[in-house]
Amino acid sequence: MSVLRMIYLALAIIGAIVPMMYFVPWALAGEASLATLIAAWKTNDATTGLYYDMLIAALALNVWVLAETYVRRDWWVLICLPATYLIGLSCGLPLFLFLRSRPVI
Repeated sequence: MSVLRMIYLALAIIGAIVPMMYFVPWALAGEASLATLIAAWKTNDATTGLYYDMLIAALALNVWVLAETYVRRDWWVLICLPATYLIGLSCGLPLFLFLRSRPVI
């Protein structure tokens, strides 16, 4: 495995762990629902801007993943879609880059 692929894999793992270090305690501390999560994202203009920034980037990643899947017929990269929305863009994007950089048989 190349150094670049190891970096992508490390970033995907870190991108899965670090957000969950904050999300899981928040979810366990109170009423964790989609409505309260979205309300927390829209607490002020700064968090709202970040929310939309991440949403647009995640949608762009979705388009890229789907386009690459259609062209390369590499169905494994579709795992990046739920990873992006259930964990975060910080996991989904490096995971996609890791999977995309491997040879397709």
